[in-house]
Amino acid sequence: MEVKFFTPTREYTERKDEFNKAIQSVLDSGNFIMGREVADFEEAIKKYTGAKYAVSVASGTDALVIASEILGFKTGKEVITSPFTFLSSTSCIARSGAKPVFVDIDKDTFNIDADKIEEKINPKTAGILPIHLFCQMSDMNKITDLASKNNLRVLEDAAEAFGMKWKGKNGVVYRHSGTIGDMGIFSFFPTKTLGGYGDGGMIVTNDAKLAEMAKMLKVHGASKKYHYDYLGYNSRLDTIQAAVLLVKLKHIDEAIEKREKVSDWYKERLKDLNYIKIPKIKGEQRPVYYVFNILAQNRDELAAYLKQNHVGTSIYYPIPLHLQKCFNYLGYKKGDFPVAEKVAGEVLALPIYPEITEDEVDFVCTTIKNFYKK
Repeated sequence: MEVKFFTPTREYTERKDEFNKAIQSVLDSGNFIMGREVADFEEAIKKYTGAKYAVSVASGTDALVIASEILGFKTGKEVITSPFTFLSSTSCIARSGAKPVFVDIDKDTFNIDADKIEEKINPKTAGILPIHLFCQMSDMNKITDLASKNNLRVLEDAAEAFGMKWKGKNGVVYRHSGTIGDMGIFSFFPTKTLGGYGDGGMIVTNDAKLAEMAKMLKVHGASKKYHYDYLGYNSRLDTIQAAVLLVKLKHIDEAIEKREKVSDWYKERLKDLNYIKIPKIKGEQRPVYYVFNILAQNRDELAAYLKQNHVGTSIYYPIPLHLQKCFNYLGYKKGDFPVAEKVAGEVLALPIYPEITEDEVDFVCTTIKNFYKK
């Protein structure tokens, strides 16, 4: 049996008529840039997440860069974030001229350890950039409390967190990821829970002024055509991507439920395996299993064995950002963030997507068990 780490073709096959109709409608209209579907998708995101404003852009990375600029993450300022994440979560800070300041991660969740943030705050600190990773959100109660206490901006990197919700304090209703801080972003890269057929991103906020800035910066900084208030970017969500994402958004709750069922299959089959550790969900929140990670002894050998047996895997992330060459100038060294470094050496992502079958999950887990029997 072959089990791919990810495949978009099963979903397309299941809903081929819907996708083809949506794409053909765009082709027939000829409105490939900022077409009707883009505005419709922004409205749909507002409705689903509860955000007051949603501004579509060309990618999750662009969303982070634009939001960082708007929030004043600039030269002379510092922004606190995690070293255990994808590059763009931190490169957006550096590109604006600010200094990324890392805090180690929680060993059970892989998210930023909110208890270690306060010690990094100083007069230069402009904001906090929590990343909601893999299946759960960072501790937004502690983060927003610290931000309020110290007059800091919060930019939520919810690139992997579409559908995740945090309950908050005092019995407050669940709030969608990205809508709790000053600004939040989503990525619609094809592998994401809500993924397109190419790149795409979204900025969400409840602040009208921040939203207006985002709308201008995404189109070269123009307040209206050929009237430039700022030096902005060329970052527009393609109309075809919006059309595809509108189809997928109609079925997102079903997809999330299927991901949770797959995660339950993995948890049940791997729970008694001493060589494997499964991350814990912490806080009053609703997780979404975008990725199913394990911590595995002899991780690299296990990954190679799975590959030999036609099981796809991935490693998120093999090298923490503080040890990446591009961030040498920050002066960090090995050992500075021991939890992130340990997790990077043990973490392994197993195949998870709504269309994967129980037989395929059985095969993955049996192959893992066979490896440790050797």
